[in-house]
Amino acid sequence: MRFSFLACATGAAASTSYLTWTADSFIQHGVKATSGYGEATLYEGYEAAYALTKNETYAEWYRGQIDGPVVLENGTIQNWNYSFYSLDDYRIGNNILWWYERTHEAKYRQAADIIREQLNRHPRTPTGGFWHRQPQYPNQMWLDGIFMADSFYAKWTSLFDEKNWTAWDDIARQYDNIEAHTRNRTSGLLVHGYDESKKAVWADPVTGAAPLVWSRAVGWYFMSLLEVIPLFPKTHPGRHRLTEYFTTLAKALRKAQDEESSDWWLIMSEPYPGATGNYIESSASAMFTFGWLKGIRLGFLHEDEYLEPANRAYRSLLERFVKVNEDGSLNWEGTVEVGSLGSNGTYEYYISIPLEENDHRGTGAFMLASYEIERC
Repeated sequence: MRFSFLACATGAAASTSYLTWTADSFIQHGVKATSGYGEATLYEGYEAAYALTKNETYAEWYRGQIDGPVVLENGTIQNWNYSFYSLDDYRIGNNILWWYERTHEAKYRQAADIIREQLNRHPRTPTGGFWHRQPQYPNQMWLDGIFMADSFYAKWTSLFDEKNWTAWDDIARQYDNIEAHTRNRTSGLLVHGYDESKKAVWADPVTGAAPLVWSRAVGWYFMSLLEVIPLFPKTHPGRHRLTEYFTTLAKALRKAQDEESSDWWLIMSEPYPGATGNYIESSASAMFTFGWLKGIRLGFLHEDEYLEPANRAYRSLLERFVKVNEDGSLNWEGTVEVGSLGSNGTYEYYISIPLEENDHRGTGAFMLASYEIERC
């Protein structure tokens, strides 16, 4: 079953709250309580649902997913490995900080501090970038890792160490490194990552860059910029640089938006849009839609330039990827299971990965996009 859509283009509310419908549906589906970044992304959707509705049912359910399964009463994190360094594991820190800001309970601060201290020990490239994971990906920075670690790094710093200019310099450095090595100056898009040692099988021998633009990695990066820019001190030069990174990427996404579907291809590098095996992917499309809408709200993007294509993109999300079950619950479709530079980084690799129904990464991004539509 597919839907009609009332856009929020003129400030009128959408006829149906897809945000609350999705939130209710996934409570009904059941969500395994873990600290994984997929669940962390979905939980941000529940933060948005709570912000929109103030429905305590969402907060109570969400707390049940965090208290015990993730954060223990003594302030430690369930099954945390203090000697395993993977940026993916740090994303849950944002959710823990949401609960700290809501309750001011010491256990959440203590749990967040565990992740922050892990960052202090995390291996780095020669130029100071965080490795994506040790030992699997030495000297590699991925766009994904920016979303996983640096949004948390900035949020923790803004709450507890705001005057530490060295920390803000370090946070900005992560984005600067990614921009210097992965941005294609012709298309304006960013490839999936780079290897500073240039040893990975996929690494360009001169730049170390990966060969292809994988849309979800770009989506993670786009979202992270929106999370971090408002946190930066207004007088820190990194704030201006990150804002430019966001606005230039938003412009590149205008050019890359598929004319027929109004969404985005799994592999965005030329000549692959429309190629055999490529397809319009839901999680990245939701991330880009959300990014445009929130960018307009925060004043980074001009409404007259981005609102119409953002509404077209959101309409396409509903038409292509939202499915209603016989019991009235909603499913989210069309999200690729994974994409990794632990591969050979080829087009054939990326298009070989299966899709997953009700993937939490895509669902969470859709909930955030729905929030931006419905909040007006």
